[in-house]
Amino acid sequence: MISLDRARGSNPLITVLLFIGRGTLGFVGNLGAMGVFFSIAFINIFRRRQLRQIVNQVFYIGARSSLIVLLVGLFTGMVLGLQLFYSLVKFGSAGALGSAISLSLVREMGPVLTAIMITARAGSGMAAEIGILRISEQVDALYTMRVDPVRYLISPRIAASIISFPLLTAFFDLIGIIGGYLTGVLLLGTNGGTYFYRVQSSLSMVDIRGGFIKALVFGAIVSCICCFQGYFCHMRTDGYGAKAVGLATVSAVVLSCVMVLITDYVVTSFLM
Repeated sequence: MISLDRARGSNPLITVLLFIGRGTLGFVGNLGAMGVFFSIAFINIFRRRQLRQIVNQVFYIGARSSLIVLLVGLFTGMVLGLQLFYSLVKFGSAGALGSAISLSLVREMGPVLTAIMITARAGSGMAAEIGILRISEQVDALYTMRVDPVRYLISPRIAASIISFPLLTAFFDLIGIIGGYLTGVLLLGTNGGTYFYRVQSSLSMVDIRGGFIKALVFGAIVSCICCFQGYFCHMRTDGYGAKAVGLATVSAVVLSCVMVLITDYVVTSFLM
């Protein structure tokens, strides 16, 4: 029987299969590790003496991200109003502008764009902060003081994300609908009463509930990925020290954004 290295050198197909297999095994292993990591951190949320840390993280993740979320929501609604108006006019349905904007924001764009904006601002900060604590051996110091690092560092961030994502999504949806009003009514001359009537009549609790479910799921996923990447940055094989923190931060943001889009499709398929 020929050796694996000899077979790999003689057959490019085996090289490709080895690459795919190793990547698949690594992905499944990391997915399982993140599942265990999230489970332990989530259980620790309900332990005592967590309220102050959770409030601090809600301020950092939620309140400090509100300005960028509202700004993006405003211009998203304005762009939607501009684009959808000219599309609907071609079919004689300009009066349905309010329905199109509100449903687009509440069902899809609100939760997704909010999650991506929070990932870019707060998620990267979480990964970098925890990564610096790890490489400076402050996490090991917590172990020495008999303090659980997962409970002290990770659980408040996951709880704060689960709280902040739905709240910021609601603000995004509201300001986006106002942005659509500014463009569609004040700029393009659509009837204001018709616009808000369409918003009210088209939105149902099913749509709103679906948007909040997505926001909750995105909050759990983004916080878990960002904290996981920072917490285990010292185990990376492609860098160490400050480089490992930078790579972990980049991986956290990219992977979070990709997982938000993938999860959006999965959750939407279940909610339809």
